[in-house]
Amino acid sequence: SGMADPTPAEIEQFIVAGLACEHVEVEGDGRHFFATIVSKEFEGTNRVVRHQRVYNALGDRMREQIHALSMKTLTPAEWARATPDA
Repeated sequence: SGMADPTPAEIEQFIVAGLACEHVEVEGDGRHFFATIVSKEFEGTNRVVRHQRVYNALGDRMREQIHALSMKTLTPAEWARATPDA
């Protein structure tokens, strides 16, 4: 494909550009990535819909790499429950 592998920071930028997020954190090694994404847009939706929104935000830029992206998608309320010390 000739495209350089994206960095975690680049993936964060792609997600934020396409989705209104409270918090995004991406870890990875260039091949496999793990993203934690907190967005109000996830309220009232299930995991499949949330992941679809993230894929839509990433668009063509990540088409090759999307299979290597694991996600934890949370609403602000779910995030607050998951991080009691925040």
